[in-house]
Amino acid sequence: MPGPFVVPVHGDTDLPAKVDVVVIGGGIIGCSTALELAERGLKVALCEKGGIGHEQSSRNWGWVRITRRDPREVPLMAEALRIWPGLAERTGRDLGYTRAGIAFACATDKDYAEHERWLENLKDYQIDSKMVSGDEFATLFPGTRMQVKGALVTAVDGRAEPQKAAPAIAEGARALGVHVLTECAVRGIETKAGQVCGVVTERGAIACEQVVLAGGAWSSLFARNSGLRLPQLKVKNSVIRTKPLEGGPDCAIWSDGFSIRKRQDGGYTIADGFRNIVDIVPDSFRYMRDFLPALGAEWKSLMLRFGGRFYDEARIPNRWRLDEASPFEYCRVLDPKPAFSLQDKALANLRRAFPVFEKAEIAQRWAGAIDVTPDAIPVISGIDQIPGFYIATGFSGHGFGIGPAAGRLMADLVTARTPVVDPAPYRFNRFTDGSKIEIISGF
Repeated sequence: MPGPFVVPVHGDTDLPAKVDVVVIGGGIIGCSTALELAERGLKVALCEKGGIGHEQSSRNWGWVRITRRDPREVPLMAEALRIWPGLAERTGRDLGYTRAGIAFACATDKDYAEHERWLENLKDYQIDSKMVSGDEFATLFPGTRMQVKGALVTAVDGRAEPQKAAPAIAEGARALGVHVLTECAVRGIETKAGQVCGVVTERGAIACEQVVLAGGAWSSLFARNSGLRLPQLKVKNSVIRTKPLEGGPDCAIWSDGFSIRKRQDGGYTIADGFRNIVDIVPDSFRYMRDFLPALGAEWKSLMLRFGGRFYDEARIPNRWRLDEASPFEYCRVLDPKPAFSLQDKALANLRRAFPVFEKAEIAQRWAGAIDVTPDAIPVISGIDQIPGFYIATGFSGHGFGIGPAAGRLMADLVTARTPVVDPAPYRFNRFTDGSKIEIISGF
């Protein structure tokens, strides 16, 4: 089933012989990293096995939010909120970004109290975020039938268009000299005396001193072929896109029964705000011990499923030589089948909450594979075991909004600048250095 239409980015025909940095992965994280590095004067090659932004970077909800972030992500997301308003000027392209607010509805007094406590995470930031009562919620959303205790509303949160954002950033990076290489899978990294000295792509080798892996759901497999253990699994979320509809809310809403945000074309993106499907695959057993705490904390929102995906992934090799085709050349884009039942239930819940959506017409359905880590926060880190190698992955469904700031932080690490935020929570070695992996549920 084809995914959403993504603004096309035509890759360069020529492969550079040598650059300073190769960025692997053309999602919003990789594109943002490439843009930041190019603005600092580095020569960069951005390599994508398929098309720019064709996987989760174009399939997400399009939210740009700090609300209800894991507290460890708040400093980085605060930086992202400063970056997003200037991206159109930096890239010379429209990303569909606007600040229209996001509201997290509270169905019970317990929910209200939890959201109120979360607000403490913003006390050091000048951010307009507040609790509103049920009556105030009804005033903010005229025509709603939702019976809520209140909501957490953040006016500076917003939205952008996932089908435009990564392509716009990639083109902005290309204007600064970045080699944008699509249909160009990187098979692996090459080292000399233990240090990165280049990569091998399906089209040939590129010499470089530093490599950034921003491969999303593919990152664990790539890292494994490099001798690294990166605990990461995939979670499926399904989305509906409607045709343009008048009379719906401008502010995005999250609730237990549905989540929505208005699109630039006047339609809406609709999804289940609570439930996700997790296919049981060989990696589920490989990383079972790592993910057991997360399963215990989030089991109500996860729908475990055993099926054909297990056998599909069992056939994927864990190791391959650099002179043979890699798994990334046999599957260019992860395009999972949407969960129609979850989508239909979310739409039905939305129609009960906002009768105006009775007139909503479905234009398209799709699903995406979300890259998740055991603690649901990303890896943005240099790799001590392989000097010159860096990883930015595992954004656990939060990567779109935070992407530009993640790219800035990664560029800081690559260029040895003072990091824009403390990178310690995102270090790769937290999974192996004896640190307690803390699960903060509900984000």
